[in-house]
Amino acid sequence: MTDSLSVLLTNDDGIDAVGIRALYDALSQWATVTVVAPADDQSAVGRQLSTDAAVHEHDFGYAIEGTPSDCVVAGLEALCPDVDAVVAGCNKGANLGAYVLGRSGTVSAAVEAAFFGVPAIATSLYVPGGGEVPWHEQATDAADFRNASRATAYLLRHALGAGVFERTGYLNVNAPIAAPGDTPAPIEITHPSTLYDMTAEHDGDSRVTLQDRIWERMREDDFPDPEGTDRRAVVEGRVSVSPLTAPHTTEGHEALDGLAEAYPDTV
Repeated sequence: MTDSLSVLLTNDDGIDAVGIRALYDALSQWATVTVVAPADDQSAVGRQLSTDAAVHEHDFGYAIEGTPSDCVVAGLEALCPDVDAVVAGCNKGANLGAYVLGRSGTVSAAVEAAFFGVPAIATSLYVPGGGEVPWHEQATDAADFRNASRATAYLLRHALGAGVFERTGYLNVNAPIAAPGDTPAPIEITHPSTLYDMTAEHDGDSRVTLQDRIWERMREDDFPDPEGTDRRAVVEGRVSVSPLTAPHTTEGHEALDGLAEAYPDTV
């Protein structure tokens, strides 16, 4: 167990979002937490960076008029440079599947930290859609984030000392929403699903509508993700923890090597 950690906490939903407050309350019970988070919603901005950003003091840290990656760079280089770890979240809405890793501002904050060599955890909450209660009316209280907060605190306290980050750049954590009286959701070590089902429709005039059909399939319990994937674990009520690397790994490729060797003869 690691005690007296110092943590940079950020998110992409904005500094006043309920999810970041839930994590702050959980982590600050035993760690020194400095919040450096976007002043407003920066969802799905990926690793977009600014050249400068205004910073404002907030009641539990700093609000940055910029992106989650801006917050990590500003925090690690200027505002709280000596932290032991970075935590991003808790995002309202799951970040599941390999295809979302480059889109999510939450995950991108963890990736940015990993490039600094700082252990990082990105935490998101799976909020089911399509039920009687509209999506935006769910997860409005910190208690709804209990599974996410509990698992993140546990991993942060134990993973550093266990050597997890010697082989892993960051952890992508997705947790099911907590219901009153629920027992803690168990943790499953997973890998990101490779299922991809984006589509687009042109209205014949001036609009193109883009749709991620995976969420629709999840609402209908039609998700063919195999055992061991992040999406299946969360939908079935477990906390998904995917150990990931940054930068992305590369592999040798004989066919590509051959193309490179032949290139001089073609120009």
